Amino acid sequence: MDIVIYHNPACGTSRNALELIRHVGVEPHVIEYLKSPPSRAMIAWLAERTGATLRGLLREKGTPFAELGLENPALTDDQLLDAIEAHPILLNRPIVVSPLAVRLCRPSEAVLDLLPAENLKPFTKEDGEVVIDADGQRVAR
Repeated sequence: MDIVIYHNPACGTSRNALELIRHVGVEPHVIEYLKSPPSRAMIAWLAERTGATLRGLLREKGTPFAELGLENPALTDDQLLDAIEAHPILLNRPIVVSPLAVRLCRPSEAVLDLLPAENLKPFTKEDGEVVIDADGQRVAR
């Protein structure tokens, strides 16, 4: 299975999603999007494929979102793309592309919807939260 993850190693949610992908036996193509930002066209494609608007992929916390006035609903997609292109940290993470779908995986266990579901083994996130129990079942939240 070919999987791509737009990843920020400083983000716990992104690290957990990456580890869940690897946990099911898939080695994804990891794009550290702060080092190698996606193109404007790719960002627009990702938003379209997730079923979200560009605004839906924006991250507010720990970014220049407020300073740039991005809460303004009158901003166009081109203006939002300009902001993301200039400040890739505005792109929320992790975004995962799989043959099944494209999704912003927040919370990290949302990535399981994009992966093979057979033979799941127990998995606990960095913070101790159990995602897959000892019986290989996803824990409902």
